[in-house]
Amino acid sequence: MNATAGGPTGRELFNLRNVFIETACLLFSSYTCGLQALSAERQQRDRFYVFAVFTFVLGAAFLVIEITEFAGMVSKGAGPSRSAFLSAFFTLVGMHGAHVTSGLIWLAYMVAQVVAKGLRPHVLRRLLCFSLFWHALDIIWIGVLTMVYLMGSR
Repeated sequence: MNATAGGPTGRELFNLRNVFIETACLLFSSYTCGLQALSAERQQRDRFYVFAVFTFVLGAAFLVIEITEFAGMVSKGAGPSRSAFLSAFFTLVGMHGAHVTSGLIWLAYMVAQVVAKGLRPHVLRRLLCFSLFWHALDIIWIGVLTMVYLMGSR
C-alpha cells in the first residue's frame, strides 16, 4: 500500500542526484563542524571562524536544495494535501529542515559569542552542545534518506 491516493509516488518525484548533493552538503558540514570544534578547543580562533563559515554555507546549501525540491513538488501539484505519502514526506523532511534552520541560527549566535567573549570554557561547552546537535541532524538525515528517499524511490 503506497497511500498516494492516485497521486505521484516517490519514484516519480524524487531526483536522487539532487538528494545526493543535498546529503553530501550536510555530511561535509558535519566534518567542518568537527574541525570547527577542534579549532575552538585548541584556541585557534581564526580557524574556528573559517570552519564555522564552511559549516554555515554547507548547511544553508542543504536548505536551499530542500526548499527548491519542495517548491518544485508543489508546482507539480504534489503538495502535502495531495496524499498521505506527501503529507508525511513534507512533515518529516520539513521538520528536519526546520531543525537545520534552527542549527544555523544557533551557529550564528555561537560565532557572535566567540567574537564577544572569546573561547572561554562556558563558550566552549556551548559549542560542544551545538556540535552534538549538528551531528545528530546528520544521523537523523541518514535515516530520512534511507526510509524516505531510497525506499520511496524503489
